[in-house]
Amino acid sequence: MNNYDTLITGARVVDGTGNPWFYGDVAITDDRIAAIAPSGSIAHANAAQVVDAQGLVVCPGFIDILSHSIVPLMVDPRCLSKITQGVTTEIMGEGATPAPVGGRVDLSWFLRSPMLQLASAEWQRAIPTWYHFRNWLEAMTARGVSPNIGSFLGGGTLRSYAMGMDLGAPNAEQLATMRRVMAQAMEEGAFGVSCALIYPPSAYSGLDELVEVCKVVADYNGLYITHVRSEADGLLEGYEEALTIGRRAGLPVHAYHLKAAGRRNWHKMPQLIELIERTRAAGQDITCDMYPYAAAGTGLTSVLPPWAAAEGKLYSNLRDPAKRAEIRAATLNPSGDWEAMADLCGPEGVMPVGFTKPQHQIYVGKTLDRIAEMRGQHWVDAVLDLLAEEEQRISTIYFMMDEENVKLQLRQPWISIGTDAGGLDPIWAAPLGPYHPRAYGSYPRILGKYVREEGVLTLEDAIRKMSWAVASRLGIHQRGRLHEGCYADVVLLDPATIADRATFSNPHQLSVGVRDVWVNGVRVLAGGAHTGATPGRIVTGSGRTTLR
Repeated sequence: MNNYDTLITGARVVDGTGNPWFYGDVAITDDRIAAIAPSGSIAHANAAQVVDAQGLVVCPGFIDILSHSIVPLMVDPRCLSKITQGVTTEIMGEGATPAPVGGRVDLSWFLRSPMLQLASAEWQRAIPTWYHFRNWLEAMTARGVSPNIGSFLGGGTLRSYAMGMDLGAPNAEQLATMRRVMAQAMEEGAFGVSCALIYPPSAYSGLDELVEVCKVVADYNGLYITHVRSEADGLLEGYEEALTIGRRAGLPVHAYHLKAAGRRNWHKMPQLIELIERTRAAGQDITCDMYPYAAAGTGLTSVLPPWAAAEGKLYSNLRDPAKRAEIRAATLNPSGDWEAMADLCGPEGVMPVGFTKPQHQIYVGKTLDRIAEMRGQHWVDAVLDLLAEEEQRISTIYFMMDEENVKLQLRQPWISIGTDAGGLDPIWAAPLGPYHPRAYGSYPRILGKYVREEGVLTLEDAIRKMSWAVASRLGIHQRGRLHEGCYADVVLLDPATIADRATFSNPHQLSVGVRDVWVNGVRVLAGGAHTGATPGRIVTGSGRTTLR
């Protein structure tokens, strides 16, 4: 009789906690890790399937704390570009979520997504019915997804539920609505609230409003996770605001994609690290994540002031001569109280890639200064016209960070890793145009470039930052490490060959070096090929009382 379903033998075991590796065997039964033992100590006859892992590393599956797989999972539940990196859990919700639907929530931004058009009509009909935060997560797992999934409640969704796209502070009734919706989301499994403070409508949120929402999150032992209000000229002030929110609301803080954006701000990274270290030493809990690239990715809309999108009128404003002139002037002469992306890297550092109109495909992969030259326009006028014609944010890459800062950040003990991207398949994603290579290469890039080639951090520390550091931050205590009784989210990788292949000029390339992946004990990647299995489950925050 077999005691185990799967026995992985002879690998270097890296358990995810930062402990030194050792040679060992890992046994899986049903959805759990049943045994971890010295190499050769478990008889092969005790397992239904034996996997020879000589020369490989076995480690916990990676947990992407900054995933944008909401739409990609509706298109393709395999999450191919993530599974082939070793990602077994996707944590979503930066700024916005497709649920809960209700109040003054406007789903047009979501339903207009070019990628969503690839999803089935069934999905598109279902989205407006997700009245509860948990509805969309349950819809995904009911259909079947390869990775585990979980989410924060998007702060933009929360605010728009009560206030739509209105400017200004909420009144008492609106704030009460936000607090009620936040509490319900926590009880349904949200990890906390995620506020992306450079994007409307979260950009319209003031300090007191954020504190009041976070007090509700604190009641459920949740987390405030944020794209801080500035990662550039106001970098230190942006983090000070986040820390103030954490102190006043009484909850831990986590900052997305640590960076110092714009050459004039690169020198601030050591100052920011000192601030974080000093804050932690004084007893306040703050951590950060990052992706291993010196370029950011967001919408072309981010070169415009946030107020241009107030009341949901961005595209009509761009067509109104008076409003357009006002927006143009503010874009060329930023006031300093918003993140002016083009001002940080110049039009030569802005590369729009997400065009949908056929006539705009000639601009894909060209920098904004070159596009403006091709159109015979000033770059600001090119931006305003292209956005008005496309009526969507136009995915854009901004070359604005420093490689030396990337290395410095990776060494910090309170750093974890996220991709800031969704799970793609080159077959269906390439026709949509270029994407940031982080969607395909973040984790292998760290293990290949920064561990094996450059020695910026050790293998054990890198894997900790990809697995247990995230699981422990989120309170997912039975994932993110190789330990008897934990869920069997397991990765087999080749430390000698693991590498990213995606580049900015040719992004739609899967990484190499991850051979096998199990999610909840089911093999979803075998010999580098996806098996088609969809065993992913919902992972939840501390506010939900059901088992996770």
